[in-house]
Amino acid sequence: MTQALFRDDAYRKTCETKVTEVNDGGIALEQTVFYPQGGGQPGDSGFLQLAHGETIRITDTRHGEGDKILHMTEPGRPLPVPGDKVSVELDWDRRYAHMRMHTCLHLLGAVLRYGVTGGAITADKSRLDFDMQDTVDKELVTQKVNALIKADHPVATRWITEDELDQQPELIRTMSVKPPRGVARIRLLEIPGVDLQPCAGTHVARTGEIGPVRIKKVEKKGAHNRRVHIVFG
Repeated sequence: MTQALFRDDAYRKTCETKVTEVNDGGIALEQTVFYPQGGGQPGDSGFLQLAHGETIRITDTRHGEGDKILHMTEPGRPLPVPGDKVSVELDWDRRYAHMRMHTCLHLLGAVLRYGVTGGAITADKSRLDFDMQDTVDKELVTQKVNALIKADHPVATRWITEDELDQQPELIRTMSVKPPRGVARIRLLEIPGVDLQPCAGTHVARTGEIGPVRIKKVEKKGAHNRRVHIVFG
């Protein structure tokens, strides 16, 4: 099991830890600040520094078996061995852009109150796919999303049980990805008065941190699907 420090503190950039496993799948650590790919959010990148000073670049982070988080390295680079102590350093600029974008997508979903059938996040642009037939007014949606950003709403997470979620099915807006079953707790993202739904991603603490955005493009991807692209600026 890897202790996922980012779940309690998305702003933590570094940690000291120990290597628990090394194989072709990647490097597992006792604890990490690196978010593994999931929910449309990319896996983090950054560096591991060994005790003797050598630096290993981490190019991606993925879920491994069970609760392991695997850190992927550049091919052909020297690897640590289990038991090695390492310093973990996140590519913070990239991660923070993902945090801003991920929270922004929750605001987009709060403006367009339709089921979500897919999505993807990058450091400079993102998209959501909506189960809808209506025409999307790009200018109006841009205005409404930016109004929520400027309102500087607090953003927080809290946990509920699986039974509690079953009693509130309206919280699940994603149609293609469902919250995990058979787990003790499910993490909710909460923007009071704006959005409340299961989400395991990393987010900013206030919507004002997102900065100005705009709807760049809307694509018709089927009779009941509209793909909405959003960018910074």
